[in-house]
Amino acid sequence: MLVPKILTTLKGYNRQQAIADITAGVVVGIVALPLAIAFAIASGLGPQAGLYTAIIAGFLISALGGSRVQIGGPTGAFVVIVYGIVQHYGVGGLTVATMMAGVILIVLGVAKLGGAIKFIPYPVVTGFTSGIAIIIFSGQLRDFFGLQMTMVPAEFVAKIAAYAEHAGSVNFSALAIGALTLMIVVYWPRVTTKVPSPFVALVVTTLLAQLLHLPLESIGSRFGNIDASFPAPHWPAVQLADISRLVAPAFTIAMLAGIESLLSAVVADGMIGSRHRSNMELVAQGIANIVTPLFGGIPATGAIARTATNIKAGGRTPIAGIVHAVTLLMITLFFGKWASLIPMATLAGILVVVAYHMSEWRTFRALLAAPRGDVAVLLVTFSLTVFVDLTVALGVGMVLASFLFMRKMAETTHVTAVTDLFADDGPDIEELGTARPTIPPGVEVYEIDGPFFFGAAEKFKETMASMSRPPKVLILRMRKVGLLDATGLALIGDLARKGRAGGPALVLSDLHSQPMVALTKSGLLDVVGEDNCVGGIDDALDRARALTARP
Repeated sequence: MLVPKILTTLKGYNRQQAIADITAGVVVGIVALPLAIAFAIASGLGPQAGLYTAIIAGFLISALGGSRVQIGGPTGAFVVIVYGIVQHYGVGGLTVATMMAGVILIVLGVAKLGGAIKFIPYPVVTGFTSGIAIIIFSGQLRDFFGLQMTMVPAEFVAKIAAYAEHAGSVNFSALAIGALTLMIVVYWPRVTTKVPSPFVALVVTTLLAQLLHLPLESIGSRFGNIDASFPAPHWPAVQLADISRLVAPAFTIAMLAGIESLLSAVVADGMIGSRHRSNMELVAQGIANIVTPLFGGIPATGAIARTATNIKAGGRTPIAGIVHAVTLLMITLFFGKWASLIPMATLAGILVVVAYHMSEWRTFRALLAAPRGDVAVLLVTFSLTVFVDLTVALGVGMVLASFLFMRKMAETTHVTAVTDLFADDGPDIEELGTARPTIPPGVEVYEIDGPFFFGAAEKFKETMASMSRPPKVLILRMRKVGLLDATGLALIGDLARKGRAGGPALVLSDLHSQPMVALTKSGLLDVVGEDNCVGGIDDALDRARALTARP
């Protein structure tokens, strides 16, 4: 249902809930301030880009989304993608790719694929999430230690090598501020949760740096003063060549935005006992990612941590998310100039904590005990994310997981000769679901157990080839076949045509609805013959007797 959640949640809205939503929105807005700035800087852009994204996308995702409590904005998952796109295609390329991703998300939502996007294999999600965490962490070491470096390589190995080369240039003032930030973010919640720990760390460390005149780099010294005004929309110069080159990055942004937003919505549903509208959520994410880049923003999605903070603070309707955006707007307009004083080591300390939580190392460790195929998908996705590229990692991880799934499905399909089981001296056949029938001479009975799809095609061919001599009639018992795909249809059609050309006549028994519909739609029912598609094994044997009796 493509109806924004705000239209249904405000029925019966009262003053008490309004106060709770406003309070939660202000709290989340304060939490989002340092994160929005930190994510933008880690992505290779100025702090304004993060603030504009949190304001505009945060407003649109709450106003148009399919979740009661979703908080939208920039997230750590996009840091790696955005940084890579900016390095290769520039800010203009990022704008175009983000808008293309927005269009893709809208198409997915309108096509009602919100449920399908959640079928990304868990090892793939964990692998690239943990990989992103490692990259975010490694990207903060320069500022956390105050290393005297003009440029930091984008590649992970080169980055670590550059850090090692400049290890002797540690700024101990920056290291002290970074360490203090870590301590405040980690331990402040034990004092109180009413004031967000990242905001406390930001205020305390900034004041210390200014009062003690510490020699360390700040946002202002690196990027200049933050513009306290709101930008005018700017349409990017789009060329056809740009669009073709940015298709892959755009799909990566769209997939990651869709996965993270729907995952966040599912987590929120579990916390408050509601149900989100996945397709409407994708449409809202798409609109946000089309509009936000026009104002200099970066990709946005649902933020799990901020959404959870919203719920814990009492937010229960999209009004809280809208208030969060308005709070950030007010801070930007009236206090934005003070943000230039924030030490870079402070932002690095905050992102180190974000990377730690993103790493999901306990989940990663637990998955190492999973079946070998899942472990392979996890490690390949993780390694490609860290050492190659997130787009490649997502694609290879999905393909590898799909191949492993198909192999597992093929292994569950069995093609068995059951003619001997029906013999008078055969074993007990209670599991075959019928009394012991009499098999006419020249008739062979085979049973297919499991989905009859392309993954099981080779097994079927091998079994058919193992027959010592061709029978007059071949009965395929399909009572355990719930799925018949194009490859299975082709094999059945080939057997039926051989039967018409003088080979074994084909009889199909115990057909379920999906295989029967597939045969009918493909036109193969006429090739097999309706008389040769029967209800049970007894009917199949009666049909085989009639066929063998023909001259």
